[in-house]
Amino acid sequence: MATSISATGFQGGLGTCFHGSWGTSVVGEDYAMLAKSVPNHVRVGKPVRAQPIMKPMMKNINEGKGLFAPIVVVTRQIIGKKRFNQLRGKAIALHSQVITEFCKSIGADAKQRQGLIRLAKKNGERLGFLA
Repeated sequence: MATSISATGFQGGLGTCFHGSWGTSVVGEDYAMLAKSVPNHVRVGKPVRAQPIMKPMMKNINEGKGLFAPIVVVTRQIIGKKRFNQLRGKAIALHSQVITEFCKSIGADAKQRQGLIRLAKKNGERLGFLA
């Protein structure tokens, strides 16, 4: 048995209960009642700013550990955190350049160079340079 579709629905027994048009969904008295229930003016208050979420301070896990940690901590307190981080960044960059030049001189590839830089970071952590 073949089922065909017409404009009024399925002829195979399934009909539709939609008898309106797609352009309007509320007409007549329902629309008038709905329009009366919606306020004409909306009062908008002063916007409220959300309070910033305070992240917990990340504490350095290496603080106080290692042979050079006390010197590093005191130096950071004396010259300030911003200046200290600038100096630390320059020292790390200079050390990475030394490692790169060393790798070039012995013919080590990029993977070995990266391994040496990671080793230097681990050693710096153990000695307290990253405290």
